[in-house]
Amino acid sequence: MNNKLLILQNDFNHAYSQLGIDAKKETLNNLLEEREHADYWDDTVMAQAKSKKISKLQHEIDPWIKLKTEIEELSNLLELNDTSLQSEIIALLDTLIKNFEILQKDLLFTGAYDNHDVLMSIYAGAGGTDAQDWAQIIFRMYSRWAEDKKFKLSIIDQSNGEEAGIKTVTMSIEGDHVYGLLKGEAGVHRLVRLSPFNSDNLRQTSFAKVQIVPQIENENELELDEKTLKIDVYRAGGHGGQSVNTTDSAVRITHIPTGITVAIQNERSQLQNKETALKILKSQLLQLKIEQHQEKLSNIKGPNLSAEWGNQIRNYVLHPYKQVKDTRTKYESSNPDEVLNGKIDPFIDAYLKSTLTSAE
Repeated sequence: MNNKLLILQNDFNHAYSQLGIDAKKETLNNLLEEREHADYWDDTVMAQAKSKKISKLQHEIDPWIKLKTEIEELSNLLELNDTSLQSEIIALLDTLIKNFEILQKDLLFTGAYDNHDVLMSIYAGAGGTDAQDWAQIIFRMYSRWAEDKKFKLSIIDQSNGEEAGIKTVTMSIEGDHVYGLLKGEAGVHRLVRLSPFNSDNLRQTSFAKVQIVPQIENENELELDEKTLKIDVYRAGGHGGQSVNTTDSAVRITHIPTGITVAIQNERSQLQNKETALKILKSQLLQLKIEQHQEKLSNIKGPNLSAEWGNQIRNYVLHPYKQVKDTRTKYESSNPDEVLNGKIDPFIDAYLKSTLTSAE
């Protein structure tokens, strides 16, 4: 029993240190102190961002602090050498080991932005209506996954296809370790099926591209020089009805050095569209900065969109056989209907474990 406890203590201390729980606890305490200041809510946006950070840190830290206390209490019980407590101690040790095994999954999320919320964009590839329908199916897959996880999903911008499906959609997904979970979903997703839009019912290959970027949580995470931006205002269209179609409310922002462009027209206010577009642009630049391992924004290069487009990460085959297979981890499922209904955790877990193994 002493050996099992010693192993648990050693493994726990290693994980506790690797996750930087004490440093996060210090950050949390500083934020809690700031919250007590009289002027805390003078800047509502900043206060809300800090409050959200507090909630996330508490959710992340509390289980580790609780387990640490329980392990220390168990160690103290063992030192009493009270044989009447032996069965209780054995049961408690087994429970603590199981709890630690559950918490160990946090070790998969040690990236600087893994606990950030996500901006996800889905783009239909070449292939007309089939590709737009496929983009809609992918959107539904991630929506159901987020719903199962009790994550908050909000559509920011959407462009529907003429006949069916969607051309593009951008959404926000909020929850614990969302970026850490979804970062491996970025890339091209390929579908092979009998086309429901073809009169001859021929086999069709369609593509959809998924973009995953961590949401900017505060302005200090990425400072953007407005001189590097080109901002265009134009007339919004598409949803019909009132002032959204009769005023120049749509906004397009281009980051000149990289060529990245974000256009938003969903909000009725030009100012709201500009703020949303700027938030998305900053998040996309942050993702590029991460991918290219650059410390300064001025050093990053524009995204190689054509290269990404030809590099599918996962194949979904509905005909002539049924299979979903990840091209990187080789993980596969023979039940594409289940996968497309949001059951993608096995693919996510396989990717996370593969990255952990390669890092070792």
